[in-house]
Amino acid sequence: MRALTPCHSSAECLVSESMTNSEQTTALITGGNKGLGLEAARRLGEQGWTIFLGSRDEGRGRAAAAKLTDSGVNAVMVPLDVTSDESVKDAVRLVREHTDRLDVLINNAGAPGRVIAPAEATADEIHSVYDTNVYGPVRVTHAFLPLLQAADNPRVVMVSSAVGAFAVVTDPEQPASKMHELAYSSSKAALNMITVRYAQALPQIKFNLVTPGEVANRKFTATDMNNHTGQLTVTEGTDPIVKLAMIDADGPTGIFIDRLGPVAW
Repeated sequence: MRALTPCHSSAECLVSESMTNSEQTTALITGGNKGLGLEAARRLGEQGWTIFLGSRDEGRGRAAAAKLTDSGVNAVMVPLDVTSDESVKDAVRLVREHTDRLDVLINNAGAPGRVIAPAEATADEIHSVYDTNVYGPVRVTHAFLPLLQAADNPRVVMVSSAVGAFAVVTDPEQPASKMHELAYSSSKAALNMITVRYAQALPQIKFNLVTPGEVANRKFTATDMNNHTGQLTVTEGTDPIVKLAMIDADGPTGIFIDRLGPVAW
């Protein structure tokens, strides 16, 4: 796996890599109707990309796609519930009506769970979170693999979390070390491993992970998932998503970054 050269700011990171040719580039973003997904759609759409905006809620998805279209982005709303095999299959059929390849897949849809203390957590609680955060990315990646393999430089970006890193949750200085729950953190740790294994097994596709925060500064992004208590904006939170979505054929695979650089596993 290729290493990522550290950079000192998000702006530097975004311009230091050779970017892919944006002409007719296609990207599917799950959970794209709000927050990080919608902001990533806006930013990549402004590069001239065709954005397939995945949304479990069709009404909110259509409203979000219309907002992007009004701002000049070529956006196509895709009804997509990552917990449903049938919904994912329907999404593939819809995307195939517009393109014969998919350049970028951003697995962004996520579920926080109810932050239940480990002593109170049940298998059902953990399963419900895994269905979105672990099985969801596997469902979507598996279903769209043929379209990704048809692209010249396919990239998959998995939106993970710093709480999925052992280095973070075992650091007493990190707030995550005091967030005692099982479902969310373990689901993101599982997603991290799954992504590394994809990267090893499918070297023709770039599989990478991001956390939308600043681990070194103990900051995270304000989204609905945390009741907008984060210190970073959604634009700042999408910096690593945009960076990894735009890497060229010589870019890294199997890495985990935030907007400042590599994140320790």
